[in-house]
Amino acid sequence: MTVRDKHNVRIFGQGERELVFMHGFGCDQNVWRHMTPAFEDAYRIVQFDHVGAGQSDLAQYDERKYASLQGYADDLITVVRELGLRQPVVIGHSVSAMIAVLAAVREPALFSRLVLLGPSPCYLNDGDYPGGFERKDIDDLLAAMDSNFFGWSGMMAPVIMGNAERPELAGELNDNFCRTNPAIARHFARVTFLSDSREALAQLTIPSLIVQCSSDALVPLAVGDYLHRQLPDSTLSVLTASGHCPHMSNPAETVAVIKGWL
Repeated sequence: MTVRDKHNVRIFGQGERELVFMHGFGCDQNVWRHMTPAFEDAYRIVQFDHVGAGQSDLAQYDERKYASLQGYADDLITVVRELGLRQPVVIGHSVSAMIAVLAAVREPALFSRLVLLGPSPCYLNDGDYPGGFERKDIDDLLAAMDSNFFGWSGMMAPVIMGNAERPELAGELNDNFCRTNPAIARHFARVTFLSDSREALAQLTIPSLIVQCSSDALVPLAVGDYLHRQLPDSTLSVLTASGHCPHMSNPAETVAVIKGWL
């Protein structure tokens, strides 16, 4: 099986420079459709679905491989190598931001820059580290997913998306969640919310842009400050946009910040 088939790879756009877009939990590459038109004229754009998401080959999903974020990071490395990409810029949303960091720490020569959109290296509060959640909060969230995944989705999509005055955005996110295989989604959620990538941060050697929303139910502003202090060559940009998915709720502002940094 080719990497294109495994990950439902799509490549389009102009230019020699390459942008790789990676979606977050419960979504697929389609969520980038609000942003990619702004880059098509100047970049060759690569999109793919994580195994277990979208139109990826679900038969390739292995709970042992994907029991940590490194399994997904290894997939990103494979995508870059097998497609012959030349030090692309990787734009990763949410958990994919940390997947990009782990990949670039393992194989720094493969990448030129990282854009980390709504990143969190650890969702749990730990001493002075303000991850945003106590362990009981995460345990309750995961238990709710186990009990009734679609009910959890309908409840959490508006919280994650924010922008209550635009309920259609939460509806789109909920639709994404509901298209995901519930068993895979529950496993990925555990890996996502219980992961801790803080030790990898200081090892990143390539430039990174941290893009954070002004208000985000999943990622406190203090997490962006923490990342900016820990990542050796980083820039922090706080958007006026709110919620956890600015690529969907305010793509114009998100594009402008990324283009300015690039």
